[in-house]
Amino acid sequence: MAEHERPAYGGRLLMGVAWVVLLLGLWLWGREISDVQQGISAPVSGDVAAVGRPPEVELPPAARPLGDALPQRLDIPGLEVQAPVVARGLDPQGAIDPPPYDQAGAVGWYAAGVKPGAAGAALMVGHADTETRPAVFHRISALKPGATVRVLRDDGRLAEFTVDDVQVVARDRFDARQAYGAHRSGRAELRLITCGGTFDRATRSYTANVIVSAYLTGTGL
Repeated sequence: MAEHERPAYGGRLLMGVAWVVLLLGLWLWGREISDVQQGISAPVSGDVAAVGRPPEVELPPAARPLGDALPQRLDIPGLEVQAPVVARGLDPQGAIDPPPYDQAGAVGWYAAGVKPGAAGAALMVGHADTETRPAVFHRISALKPGATVRVLRDDGRLAEFTVDDVQVVARDRFDARQAYGAHRSGRAELRLITCGGTFDRATRSYTANVIVSAYLTGTGL
């Protein structure tokens, strides 16, 4: 990342995330969405390019969705991330509220949406950095299709997801349906979202969102 997020930013992710709230009733966070075109086409600004899916990557088949259970921990083995998950809601402006800056190592899960491992698209958000140090999602733009993301749930099950898409989307081209609708009907999917692009000192915000999409491919106890 180029510059750090500033606490004066109010702890919010980019304004594009607020679009989801306006469309929440229609899409129900991916529960009823099917056949949304995979990937997001948008100009990218900043120090990270969209990864997309290389044609040579062979991805595993989707696993049957699990029942509802609360997430407790998020693991990204390739990035050496092991982070507690905290339930989050909306801030006064209607945007998804990430964990506070004094919990920059935690991941926020949108508790009114889909539970990770259940059918639909579950949403997790985290800071890229703080004013003084990198935060939990600082390196998620480096993930590649085929990478593993695991969510430990309070039913004792480990939901294992496989990354199938990584995009950096300019905030002025943010499309809530593309970002948060389920890519395929009946699958359990996961979105990891943080700030990307460059830091705009005038608006005290980043110019883009990093959106990692993954789908359930395995479970364990």
